[in-house]
Amino acid sequence: MPRTAVPHDTAWARLALLALAAGVLVPLLAAGLRSVLWALLGIAGLALAAVGLWWTLAHSGAVRVAGAVLCVAAPLTVLALYAAGGMLGPAALSLALWALAVGAARTAVAPGLTEPVPAPPPSRPWALMNPRSGGGKVDRFRLADQARTSGVRVVLLGAGHQDVAGLAEDAVRDGADLLAVAGGDGTQALVAEVAARHDVPFMVIPAGTRNHFALDLGLDRNDPAKALDALTDGVELRVDLGFAAGRVFVNNASFGTYAAVVGEPAYRDDKTRTTLRTLPGLLSGPSAHRLRMRAGGTRADGLQALLVSNNPYLRAVDAVRPGRRERLDSGRLGVLAVRVEGAVRAADMARGPHASGLLRLTAEEVVVEADTATVPAGVDGEHVVLPVPVMCRTAPGALRVRIPRGRVGTRWGSGAPEWLRVTRLALGRRETTPRHGP
Repeated sequence: MPRTAVPHDTAWARLALLALAAGVLVPLLAAGLRSVLWALLGIAGLALAAVGLWWTLAHSGAVRVAGAVLCVAAPLTVLALYAAGGMLGPAALSLALWALAVGAARTAVAPGLTEPVPAPPPSRPWALMNPRSGGGKVDRFRLADQARTSGVRVVLLGAGHQDVAGLAEDAVRDGADLLAVAGGDGTQALVAEVAARHDVPFMVIPAGTRNHFALDLGLDRNDPAKALDALTDGVELRVDLGFAAGRVFVNNASFGTYAAVVGEPAYRDDKTRTTLRTLPGLLSGPSAHRLRMRAGGTRADGLQALLVSNNPYLRAVDAVRPGRRERLDSGRLGVLAVRVEGAVRAADMARGPHASGLLRLTAEEVVVEADTATVPAGVDGEHVVLPVPVMCRTAPGALRVRIPRGRVGTRWGSGAPEWLRVTRLALGRRETTPRHGP
């Protein structure tokens, strides 16, 4: 009899469970029950490193120096003890197996991407390009010339302040049936709002420095010219937009410490030095931010940082490295709130997503409050000051996005794999409900 092929997600689920079991067995075989003590030693090292990091960020002078020393000394000491006890190799192998298990589990339970709707070529496309974005990607990849060759009317942003939304509005009045942006996420958000308001397709050309929105759309940030293929061989999908006090964002709006640092005049020229100079006062000094948040039935206060994202991030670490989004059409905002007060809470952050100072949830609306009339915010990386309270909301499916048919694409699972679901898949028990994503 011919063999029945093992389904793709079942194979990944079985690999995840095998790697998980192997990751547990390796230290047990190497050290027996003493492996528990070695694991506790590693956790203690992480906790001490977190304390050192807190002292480095929240204090100055001798305490900051001591924190920096602790950040380095704690993990090095643990590594030295592992090496002396002959556990360095088994520990590294065990960590690699755990990483493989988590990756395979995420792949097994990842949603299948739905096929976007085929879209006819636009007749009067319009593109706004910022020659300064991404270190000059517009000129380096000859984006303006290539776009004009494809029939796009290109407008280049000058050095001074220009009304980006106004330029997009003028383009729609002149008959543009597609709006495109080659620039950073902040510029893209402004044009995206105009496109959504007039129900005109929007096209992302990833010519900025980070372009997280383009990354989550599956576009190739290393070759922004490929995005122009959407003009002749494009498909269309609908994604959500986020709003903070009426200001649109395609990625996130951050409040508290990170937003205040971004607002410093010297931040653009010297990010590291400005951050180290300002963080002690922002975290533990008299100027420390204490925010309040309401999201559905959840309330939290005393927050130092708050990140509200257009769809939840999978493994959000902070506002600078938010990670990736599994989908862009869930109709939900992601919320990451941080409250760290003192070295004990900092050590608890070593627990990762389960730390008591970290709150993660999703909601359709989020209200940000403070004891001041206004609050600094970073909206898609742009510093703004918003009146309190700040209402953050989502507009599900508000934006029509045009992307190339052969986009890079990704397949992601949840941030924390559902191991019971992975086990069911490994045993060959199929899911009864369809899965979908953007």
